[in-house]
Amino acid sequence: MLTISPCADNLVLGHLDLARSVARSFSVTGPDSPDILQVAYLGLVKASHRYDADFGVPFPAYAVPTMAGEIKRYLRDSCWMVRPPRTVQDLRTEAARASSALAQKLGREPSLDELSEQLDEHPDAVAEAMNCQSSMRPDSLDALAGDSSWADRLCAADSSMDRRDEVLSLRAAVAELSAKEKELLFRRFYCEESQQRVGERLGMSQMQVSRLLARTLVRLQKCLSDAPGQDATTK
Repeated sequence: MLTISPCADNLVLGHLDLARSVARSFSVTGPDSPDILQVAYLGLVKASHRYDADFGVPFPAYAVPTMAGEIKRYLRDSCWMVRPPRTVQDLRTEAARASSALAQKLGREPSLDELSEQLDEHPDAVAEAMNCQSSMRPDSLDALAGDSSWADRLCAADSSMDRRDEVLSLRAAVAELSAKEKELLFRRFYCEESQQRVGERLGMSQMQVSRLLARTLVRLQKCLSDAPGQDATTK
């Protein structure tokens, strides 16, 4: 257990903004963000406890690596339910930080090639690292999907009539999409092309493809949930 002297306490209180800045630099969003901030605060406390001004090093220069190290250990050891190789984990962290810095420098989101050049890594390796976010919190088969779990739905007897209604509703929803959104869905799910390959075809970066795909799927989901007959089957 750490005991904090009055001097260390002043260091902590005077550098809370620095801890928040370090936490933000890892570009972590979602339910884990408060945890990342708490880990950064813990690193700040440890840095204040161990700091020795006699070495002539400014406290921020000592505290930042300490907080970053605590966050990296937390991300490696606590956040991955399906654990990718450590090299992929480390590259994801580096890519997230480099992407934020490049975006400020370029005034736009960097392309995969620009990010890869900045990191001196192959684009395929960077794309894999950026796409491993789902390994942190994969969807459970026991998670509720409507009024039943996915596991129940997978083993449920299929009804041709229900299937027909679903196909018709999906077809109507897809008809409302733009030509680019339709092309995106066709290339990604029918042709099973990678996001990077789809981006090359559509003149977009891999990250832009990922975000457009997410928005398109959310839009389809909303259209299907609002389709006639859906309320009656889900209530």
